[in-house]
Amino acid sequence: MRILVTGGAGFIGSHLVDRLMENEKNEVIVVDNYFTGSKDNLKKWIGHPRFELIRHDVTETLLVEVDRIYHLACPASPIFYKYNPVKTIKTNVIGTLNMLGLAKRVGARILLTSTSEVYGDPLVHPQPESYWGNVNPIGVRSCYDEGKRVAETLMFDYHRQHGIEIRIARIFNTYGPRMNIDDGRVVSNFIAQALRDEPLTVQNPGTQTRSFCYVSDMVDGLIRLMEGEHTGPINIGNPGEFTMLELAETVKELINPGVEIKRVENTPDDPRQRKPDITKAKELLGWEPKIKLREGLPLMEEDFRLRLGAAKKN
Repeated sequence: MRILVTGGAGFIGSHLVDRLMENEKNEVIVVDNYFTGSKDNLKKWIGHPRFELIRHDVTETLLVEVDRIYHLACPASPIFYKYNPVKTIKTNVIGTLNMLGLAKRVGARILLTSTSEVYGDPLVHPQPESYWGNVNPIGVRSCYDEGKRVAETLMFDYHRQHGIEIRIARIFNTYGPRMNIDDGRVVSNFIAQALRDEPLTVQNPGTQTRSFCYVSDMVDGLIRLMEGEHTGPINIGNPGEFTMLELAETVKELINPGVEIKRVENTPDDPRQRKPDITKAKELLGWEPKIKLREGLPLMEEDFRLRLGAAKKN
């Protein structure tokens, strides 16, 4: 099978490529503009006969013959949406339009990685796929949240109007090796701070919650959704819920017990709670996460130590 992965040099994308390349029947084409991704994440595949890497921005049209499209390309961290909100919404909207156009031309099945951000600051907890969300359309994060909502709309419109085979995954917070070290996401922030002997900065009030899914579990969910019979949207995430203070305490305990925890001001539009209802994923895909936070954090720590050149623990 010929498979296109947009954003394949990124954090989740590169882990997805690793898994797809394990199957000798797959040929994988990655397109990435390296805005947030890195060629380093794919170095073991460069030069492989079943692998091709194209430097390309999905806001420009692309012509390739493929059977499957995993459309992951989009900056997905608050620092990047603040730094370039217009680029973020363009990638979401124009990038998705271009990939749908490609799927229509070549008859490919397309999977969109949407996001739990479509639920905004949810008033329903945990969030099922039937919940329409509580979203601010003009906030500082809206370029991402609303961009993904439009991308979902486009997917369904192409499906209804042109009969395209679509799959939509709403992915919740994901962590693991190859995350950008300074990308403003809470797990990477805390681990980098702990390894640099800096205070762990918890945004007030510290009681806001997130659920963290290890990247290998996430990749498994995406492949099951793509190869299953259901369009979605389907939540893919780990329902284990932690407050930001609990997460900071866990990182401190596992990585650097000597570090202090410091409170800082919160960013606007920060959701108070986030936890997936994964009933659909369990029932329709036979999927649920296997790796607990306390098992996943040390695997990520090892990767960050290497990249930061931090000394090994005694």
